[in-house]
Amino acid sequence: MSEKVLVTRAVLPEFDEYVEEIRDIWDSHWLTNMGAKHNELEAKLSEYLKVDKMSLFSNGHMALELLLQAMNLEGEVITTPFTFASTTHAIVRNGLTPVFCDINADDYTIDVNKIESLITDKTCAIVPVHVYGNICDVEAIDKIAKKHNLKVIYDAAHAFGVEYKGQGICAYGDASMLSFHATKVYNTIEGGAICHSDEALGKRMYQLKNFGIKNEEVVDGIGANAKMNEFQAAMGLCNLRHVDDSIAKRKVLTDRYRELLADVNGVKMCNEQKDVKHNYAYLPVYIDATAYGHNRDELWEHLKEYDIYARKYFYPLTSAFDCYEGRYDVNATPVALDASKNILTLPIYPDMQLDVVDRICECISKYAV
Repeated sequence: MSEKVLVTRAVLPEFDEYVEEIRDIWDSHWLTNMGAKHNELEAKLSEYLKVDKMSLFSNGHMALELLLQAMNLEGEVITTPFTFASTTHAIVRNGLTPVFCDINADDYTIDVNKIESLITDKTCAIVPVHVYGNICDVEAIDKIAKKHNLKVIYDAAHAFGVEYKGQGICAYGDASMLSFHATKVYNTIEGGAICHSDEALGKRMYQLKNFGIKNEEVVDGIGANAKMNEFQAAMGLCNLRHVDDSIAKRKVLTDRYRELLADVNGVKMCNEQKDVKHNYAYLPVYIDATAYGHNRDELWEHLKEYDIYARKYFYPLTSAFDCYEGRYDVNATPVALDASKNILTLPIYPDMQLDVVDRICECISKYAV
């Protein structure tokens, strides 16, 4: 039996490097509550990502949920159903109503040409999602938001380190959420952040991630416990030293996939976006069943026979979740629905060997009819 190939694998620093990074925690006994490691990571990430301000959190979901709360939004939020559960859940858990906009067939981000038709007098914000490292049309979204006086909050969970025209992608909009989950391009074991430029917003999020506590005697917000601890921050400091190397390795793997799958009928890969510095976070392929001879699900099962575990990502649409049954019409976003049924993300992680990519592509090409 061949070795199992999972869709991703967590990036870790050398063991001794992490041990050395956490050594002084034993001297300070400061384990959480915005300690020295937390503050150092916040500063270094802000510089690396080319953003004005950053607030670290225990995970990306709590970062987004508490950001929406801190903004005191009410009404409807235009977003996309082609995303991870967290995006939609964070909106709903804040008492807001998601209004689902369709996506582009080329890069799977929100279709900016369909946003304005969804705006009503109840619309308060747009929450677009950068998908697989592909970025939204930030310039068009900015124009729409300014025209209608709407907030823009990007779900940038897939976009760590991505730049557009030399600017960090998380500097666009009113704020951007990042995820530092173990499976991401960059991880802090678990973790997340909000990038922003509003000092008052930063102070409000600081309170909300610490139970809404303003000072020792005043609690004026209904907050949560969403603080990043020192061990997470230490992992982040280690991984930040190596993230550029990780992204470079991802590019090599992506180029190999592109080379080997280019001539396989019915297998479509995203084109690289213009003026974008990519992070090569994911390897999505769209399976055209008519041209390929098998549908996405059949290929997914076939790969498992060879111990290759790809992922149907994102499937189903968040608007089709059982917990939202009867609330949304999945047919209102036909491009997103089609993508959810036909996209397969293939394994990619920095320490994957090229011969593994060769093995995966051989399985895909030989299975074609």
